[in-house]
Amino acid sequence: MNNIPHVLSFLIFIPLCVALVISLGTWDKDEAARNNLRYITLLTTVVLCVISVLFLWLPFDKGTTDYQFVENIEWLGGGINYHVGVDGISILFIVLTTALMPFAIWGSAAITDRVKHYMIAFLVLESMMIGVFSSLDLVLFYLFFEGSLIPMFLIIGIWGGKNRVYASYKFFLYTLLGSVLMLVAMMAMYIDAGTTSIPDLAQNHYFGTDMQTWLWIAFFASFAVKMPMWPVHTWLPDAHVQAPTAGSVILAGILLKMGGYGFLRFSLPMFPEASAEFAPIVYGLSIIAIIYTSLVALVQEDIKKLVAYSSVAHMGFVTLGIFTATKQGVEGAIFQMISHGIISGALFLCIGVLYDRMHTREISAYQGLVNRMPTFAIIFMIFTMANVGLPGTSGFVGEFLTLMGAFKANTWVATLATTSVVLSAAYALWLYRRVVFGTIIHDNLTNILDCNKREIAIFVPLIILTILFGVYPAPILDTISASVDGLLTNYQAALSTAQAPVLK
Repeated sequence: MNNIPHVLSFLIFIPLCVALVISLGTWDKDEAARNNLRYITLLTTVVLCVISVLFLWLPFDKGTTDYQFVENIEWLGGGINYHVGVDGISILFIVLTTALMPFAIWGSAAITDRVKHYMIAFLVLESMMIGVFSSLDLVLFYLFFEGSLIPMFLIIGIWGGKNRVYASYKFFLYTLLGSVLMLVAMMAMYIDAGTTSIPDLAQNHYFGTDMQTWLWIAFFASFAVKMPMWPVHTWLPDAHVQAPTAGSVILAGILLKMGGYGFLRFSLPMFPEASAEFAPIVYGLSIIAIIYTSLVALVQEDIKKLVAYSSVAHMGFVTLGIFTATKQGVEGAIFQMISHGIISGALFLCIGVLYDRMHTREISAYQGLVNRMPTFAIIFMIFTMANVGLPGTSGFVGEFLTLMGAFKANTWVATLATTSVVLSAAYALWLYRRVVFGTIIHDNLTNILDCNKREIAIFVPLIILTILFGVYPAPILDTISASVDGLLTNYQAALSTAQAPVLK
């Protein structure tokens, strides 16, 4: 099964082909046609998920650091090729992308305006995201990386809230401006190394110390915004608050992970000396993100904005773990990204359930929901506890591994990062208490309906994954182990070579 031809190309281009077919039809003429369109899009995303699991993840050889399912076709000349493949790190993000997309589409029942264009935007977005995680060429990576901005810009700007235009432009400009420096850096890398092959650039260390410094800064500008890291995080709360529910699910679940993936694919392997030099700065920014945004989350009155700031705090663990350059730290960062993708996506779906009924996200508009929505209260509790990092949930594994790696690198950094355990419990439990517990004091909540069968069916698989990876993280850790070992071995070898005395 490991020799299935062009499986990555199928995953990349099937959504585009379906989007093209949809664009030629008249799907908005009545409700029946719109429902058919929803089913077609949902079926497409489910098929992609099945392909990625059965024909990509299961046959993947976890014992090697080599890229697998490689396709390398001459494209633009000059060594710039259509070059795709996966290793133990990137394959998990592809599976996460294809796994979350059906939930996003399934959770979009409230969308009734311009449904055809909505579905096209999500299919194109899925194609771009899979392309990012499978690209092995600088130019191809950049095209997919920037291409993902356009459909999300439209999703926020067309189907978002009342301040959607402001939020969509802020999202687009922040991320685009950060990526301009990355494009300049890529051109400098091609001129200096004569290749755009990501595996070659990661293995051969073409760049001197001074050049590494400038290249690292340029890539950092792009990936830090994408994560987002403090202080370039301010676009995220606005984007989340204004985005439709499915947009928030994909934004938090996948798009934020592109920044962490970029650090793993570019910063550590290609610029090892600069990564080691700037690691203390990254530690500082990560600690600020973890503590500051947790405190900001405590004073939020909008449920979505609280969860958005929570995402910034959790991404602080990711950057911290990556730049410890320890096995536990890097594995913890990757696990945290996968886990956060599932948990945050589920939390935004929970918020969507409330918003579809009450059309408000103000915390003060809710109280005592356990009396009318007991099933929702249980579901929301599970994902709230997972977001806190309760042992037995996937949120615990990533944070624990990251803190172990941080402790090896710097005990003070680890100690400060650990304060997030208390702070996250404070804002999460405060939110849960105000929304779920107590007596109903708002008359409009007396007739609110509990989760229906469709909503329960959406949440059950996410609950299973959250608990499964919390008690049995081996499927993820076994997949990434060899690739992380290879990354860190290469990283340490490059540092040793750079620090070795020159014999005359």
